[in-house]
Amino acid sequence: MKRDDLPPATGWTLARRAERMNPSVIRDLLKVTERPGIISFGGGLPSPRTFPVAAFAEACERVLRDDGPGALQYASSEGYGPLREAIAARLPWKVDPSQVLVTTGSQQGLDLVAKVMIDTGSRVLVETPTYLGALQAFAPMEPEAVGVASDGEGIDVADVARQRGDARFLYVLPNFQNPTGRTMSETRRQALVHVARATALPIVEDNPYGDLWFDAPPPAPLTARNPEGSIYLGSFSKVLAPGLRLGYIVAPAAVAPKLLQAKQAADLHSPSFNQRLVVEVLRDGFLDRHVPTIRALYKAQRDAMLAALQREMQDLDVRWNAPDGGMFLWVRLPAGMDAMALLPKAVERNVAYVPGSAFYAGEADHRTLRLSFVTASQEQIATGIAALATTIRENLPVRPC
Repeated sequence: MKRDDLPPATGWTLARRAERMNPSVIRDLLKVTERPGIISFGGGLPSPRTFPVAAFAEACERVLRDDGPGALQYASSEGYGPLREAIAARLPWKVDPSQVLVTTGSQQGLDLVAKVMIDTGSRVLVETPTYLGALQAFAPMEPEAVGVASDGEGIDVADVARQRGDARFLYVLPNFQNPTGRTMSETRRQALVHVARATALPIVEDNPYGDLWFDAPPPAPLTARNPEGSIYLGSFSKVLAPGLRLGYIVAPAAVAPKLLQAKQAADLHSPSFNQRLVVEVLRDGFLDRHVPTIRALYKAQRDAMLAALQREMQDLDVRWNAPDGGMFLWVRLPAGMDAMALLPKAVERNVAYVPGSAFYAGEADHRTLRLSFVTASQEQIATGIAALATTIRENLPVRPC
């Protein structure tokens, strides 16, 4: 048989975990929003208006001038020492820089936690609903993800105690949660930490939005109340720029070495140049001056969306919340409607959102959807919410006479 006559190569056998890797609904939605004229309330992208381009231009020059070879070289897996020190200094509890592991975005932090903490069949507790990216990061490790009852104040602590069992950890976003925008109350935080301590339940606290409060900062982090029983994840994506792909983990000694080893196996280290850039940008209290401008912009955007919802949907049986910070609010459609089924019809009217069903570990509420208010202009918000209201009105279920 001639070489060119050989049959096509076959025999690719994927790992079982690959079957549990699913495409991101949000990432797929972003493809739709690239169409001209689409007003997207879907993707959780920070507003480009908040990116400190001038500060980064100056920082690039300084980094290359003062430490170019170091910035362009391989580096330690733990992260650049001055950045780890800066992160530790900004946290509202005593943190040694040795506890800080710099990650390639906080999404990598979730992946590392999954690899270190989850075995096949392990029970993992999550809020209802919860961050889709966390469910995706956990899924390849083949856990049993269990949704814990939640309401406007956050997770139901009594249900946490009921569901505790042999769960490996509880994953929570206490501040301006993705997808709902809700914030866990002080009372709930105290009660949750009490239950976690009493039952030795580890907590994985994800806090990418905590600096984006509008009128008052949120209560102290769960990790500040229980540092030895918690892993804390943070990010520079929402306060500086997501393209940097820089986040961090703060972990107790019981798990920190294994998280580091998982990081070494994943990518050796996060970008040396980017880490030095952030250190330069953070000098002289830059974030303390910069973040308030983000808060002011996002608060105005939220107010515009709330006003548009009230104006356009007051005659519809639609419910929504008013988040105290962050980037999202949560909407529930009238009875009998399905946000996933409605989406193509909304896109026909040049408006897009994320159906809420993607954010549930268990049985989903198909009437829910997530709206992001930070990227569209106030004029686009007014136009897009009006289009969404029209779409809902035109597709209301017909009630029997």
